[in-house]
Amino acid sequence: MRAVIQRTSSSSVMSEGLETGRAGMGLTILLGVASDDTEADVTYMVDKCIHLRIFEDDEGKLNRSLLDVGGDMLVVSQFTLYGDARRGRRPSFTSAAPPELAEKLYGQFVAQVRDKGITAGTGKFRTHMVVTLANDGPVTILLDSKKTF
Repeated sequence: MRAVIQRTSSSSVMSEGLETGRAGMGLTILLGVASDDTEADVTYMVDKCIHLRIFEDDEGKLNRSLLDVGGDMLVVSQFTLYGDARRGRRPSFTSAAPPELAEKLYGQFVAQVRDKGITAGTGKFRTHMVVTLANDGPVTILLDSKKTF
């Protein structure tokens, strides 16, 4: 499972002309699911995302987590995070999970986040979406549950 995590002051996502999700101050996460991901990857990524200390403390140091600051989360599925462009000019997406598995694990990710008491907006799975955000910092972190980077 891969995530692009951005600390944002606000974000929203639209699909088919309608807003499907919104978040205030907190994190905007683009989430990709690999074909070999399991519920263990979901649990690891949720824990990592909500405890990642990328919010400033009173001294201006990145020392607070999403839980510490009481922030929101917007989670948008993005299979293109598994695009492999090392060869040729057209990315291959063979490592991305098939839609059924991806939707299931994406749903588990969102459910686990909400179970932690975090307000989580979402996109609409398998649709064209437009994500609007105000990256605060800017702060952007890349995570991979297999720790490949």
